[in-house]
Amino acid sequence: MTLPIPSTFERFGDTGICGFGMRKTAMKKGIKYRLVVNFGIIICLIVIVFEMLFLISVQKYYYGNASETLNRQAQMAASYYNRYAAFPSLKEKARYIFENRVGDKFSFVEVIDRQRNVLLNSYGFSGGVHENTPDISAAFKGEVHVWRGKDPETGESIIAVSRPLKTEDRIIGVLRYAVSAEQLDSTVARITAIALITGGLVIAVSFALSHVLAKRMVQPIKELTAVAEQMARGNFQAKASRVRDDEIGILADTFNYMSREIAKTEELKNDFISSVSHELRTPLTSIKGWGETLLSGDLNDREELQSGLSVISRETERLTELVEDLLDFSKLQSRKMNLRMERLDLNRVVEDVREQFSFKNEEKAIRLTVRREEEPLEIEGDSDRITQVLVNLVHNAIKYTPSGGKVEITTRRRKEEACVEVDDTGMGIPSEELSRITEKFYKGKSNQSGSGLGLSISKEIVQLHGGRLDIWSDPGTGTRVTVRFPLGPKGERSA
Repeated sequence: MTLPIPSTFERFGDTGICGFGMRKTAMKKGIKYRLVVNFGIIICLIVIVFEMLFLISVQKYYYGNASETLNRQAQMAASYYNRYAAFPSLKEKARYIFENRVGDKFSFVEVIDRQRNVLLNSYGFSGGVHENTPDISAAFKGEVHVWRGKDPETGESIIAVSRPLKTEDRIIGVLRYAVSAEQLDSTVARITAIALITGGLVIAVSFALSHVLAKRMVQPIKELTAVAEQMARGNFQAKASRVRDDEIGILADTFNYMSREIAKTEELKNDFISSVSHELRTPLTSIKGWGETLLSGDLNDREELQSGLSVISRETERLTELVEDLLDFSKLQSRKMNLRMERLDLNRVVEDVREQFSFKNEEKAIRLTVRREEEPLEIEGDSDRITQVLVNLVHNAIKYTPSGGKVEITTRRRKEEACVEVDDTGMGIPSEELSRITEKFYKGKSNQSGSGLGLSISKEIVQLHGGRLDIWSDPGTGTRVTVRFPLGPKGERSA
C-alpha cells in the first residue's frame, strides 16, 4: 500500500530548531557576554517558532493531502454504493462492491459489519478480523474521522477513513479506505532532520556573527574604560578615539570634553593655590614684620609708629580685598550670587565711583575725569555689584597708569544699550595676553600685585545683568574697557 510522494520539499524552507550549545565559561560576563546571550536567546526563539510553523505546515501538507484524497475516495465510493447497491444484506452489498470496484493500487479497502468484523477486503479475504479504530466507531455514528496509526496485524503506519454503508437510511456496515503512511513518515522525517540541521547551522552562524558584532560594539567601550583608568591615575592628557559617528562616538567626544574640563579645573585649582599663597604671603609678611618691629621698638617714636601702622593698614586692606574676591569667586562658582535688581541711573553710579577715587589717585597725580550722557541711563541692576565692577575697572586703570597719566570714564547711550567706557593712558596689554586677561587667576607678565580674579568676577557680574564686557588695548598707548548693559527692566537674575 503506497501513495505517490512529492519530492520538492525544498520549498518548505530550511530553518531548524535551536540546537546550538554555547560554552558560557569561554566568555566574560560583561556587556559582550550579555549581548551575545541576549541575541542568542532572541535568535533561538525566532528559529524555534519558525521551525514549529514549518514542521506543522509540512505535516499538514503531506498528511493532509493524503487524508483529503483518501476521504474524498471513501465519500465518493460510499455515496455510489449506497445509491446503486441497494441490497438488504451487507454481505451482498460487500460482494457487489468488490466485484464492481475499479482497481486502485494505492488504497486498501475493507467492508466491516456492525460487530467490527471484516467481511471482505481488497485481497478478497473475509477472515473475520476484528477492527475497532476511532474512524470505524465514528462511521457507525454517521460521523467522519481520519485516523493515523499502526496497523494491528502488520504494525505498518497507515492512514484510514471510514464511511457508513446504508440501506434505507439504516447503517448496516462501514466502508473503510486505508493507505500506507510509511513513505510519508520517511519523507517528513527526512525534511524534519534537514530543517533541524539547517536551524542549528543558522543559530551557530548567528552566534558567531553576534560575537563579532558584540566585540566591535564593546571594543570602543573598553578603550573608553582604559582612558578613564588613566584619568583616575591623574593623566588628564589621555584622549579617547572616535571610531564611528554613533552614540559611542558622541560618548568619546563627551569624554574628551570632560577630560579637558577636568584638566582646566585642575589647572585652575593649581593657579588658585599658587596665586592665593603668593598674595597672602606678601601682606602677611609685611604685617608680621612691622608688628614685631613696633613691639620691639620705641613706641614713643611717632614717625616709626605711624609708618608701621600705615603699612599694616594698607596690607590689611589688600587682604580684605583678596578675601572679598575669593568670596565672590566662590559664589560665582557655586552659582549662589543673588542680585538685588532695582531701577537705577548708571550716571549716578559713575559719579559715586568718581567720589570714591577722588583721594586715592592723588599719590600718583593721575587726572580722573567723567563725561556723562546728558539724559539719565536707567537700567535694571544691582547697584552694589555694578559699583563693584566699575570700582575694579577704575582701580586697574589707575594701577597700570604711570604718574601724570589720565583716566577717563564716559557714559553714553548706544541703541538699546547703556555703555560705560573706562579709558586710561597706561602701559596697555600685549596682544597675546588680551584674550586671556579675563580668565580666572590670570595676571599676565605684570609685576603688580593682585589675585587675578577682579576682571573675571567683573565679567561674570556683567553677564548676570545681561550685558557684556569688552577690552581694547594698544601697548604703550593705553587701554579701554567698555561695559554694556541693556536699557529697561530685565527682571530679577541670579547666578
